[in-house]
Amino acid sequence: AKKGQELGAGEICINSIDEDGVKGGYDIELNRRLSEELTIPVIASGGAGEMVHFKEVLEAGSDAALAASVFHYDEIKIPDLKQYLKDEGIEIRL
Repeated sequence: AKKGQELGAGEICINSIDEDGVKGGYDIELNRRLSEELTIPVIASGGAGEMVHFKEVLEAGSDAALAASVFHYDEIKIPDLKQYLKDEGIEIRL
């Protein structure tokens, strides 16, 4: 990740493949460490299964969090997630 930043990456997307698709939550420690070590934005990927997972990874320092299956299978509605995050004090565009 540091090498990518040194080479000019504008942001980095970290996909924790062990968590991808299992919906047990993002790799919080990995995302926290990278957010502390890098000056470019860190985007978390892999693991979202509940709305609280987004809150946890954003509070750990990630600049953004992405997900797929929870949206594709309509398990979480994007407007509901945005409202939840706003209500939890996470800065989000509605």
